[in-house]
Amino acid sequence: MSVRFVDELDGRFGWLETTGLRRTSHALAAGGRVWVVDPFDAEGVEERVRELGDPGGVIQLLDRHNRAGAEYAERLGVPLHVVPESVPESPFRFVPILRRRWWSEVALWWPDRRVLVCADALGTVPDYFRAGDETVGVHPFLRLLPPRRLIGLEPLHLLVGHGEGLHGEHTGRAVDSAIRRARRRIPRWLVGLPRLRKLR
Repeated sequence: MSVRFVDELDGRFGWLETTGLRRTSHALAAGGRVWVVDPFDAEGVEERVRELGDPGGVIQLLDRHNRAGAEYAERLGVPLHVVPESVPESPFRFVPILRRRWWSEVALWWPDRRVLVCADALGTVPDYFRAGDETVGVHPFLRLLPPRRLIGLEPLHLLVGHGEGLHGEHTGRAVDSAIRRARRRIPRWLVGLPRLRKLR
């Protein structure tokens, strides 16, 4: 498995699988503690997590994103929070995306740093998530009912569970546009279907 580090900011970093649907995980440091979000195992990651500060917890934003969350929680000696409504002693808020038997997901919103983390609701992988010239797109199964609760948050940084994040003042506009236009861009998304085979 080929992995590289991405979304490297002050006290934050991600690691991305460079093939397939490009699974991405993140570590977020605040107040001397570190929270790991939807982690999968990769060489050198745990060492970098510990360098950021004392482990605070592992957060799983999507019910099916088991990945290596339980293993990280055990090794780091911290709780595993699965699709949480809140995480004690963290600076994060959690925005409900879906609460269904077949799909349960929340987004992590860090208002002080304007960081939004999405597991599957939004992504940046071309053709699978993005339609046409989008820089970020809504998950194809959510395009008919996009996550409108994320509109207006105005994130400066968007971190996603599949692909590299977006960073800068344009990020909030890109997120709002992706959600508001998710339905009308379905025809553009369908044009990319033949290329999806490259992601497998």
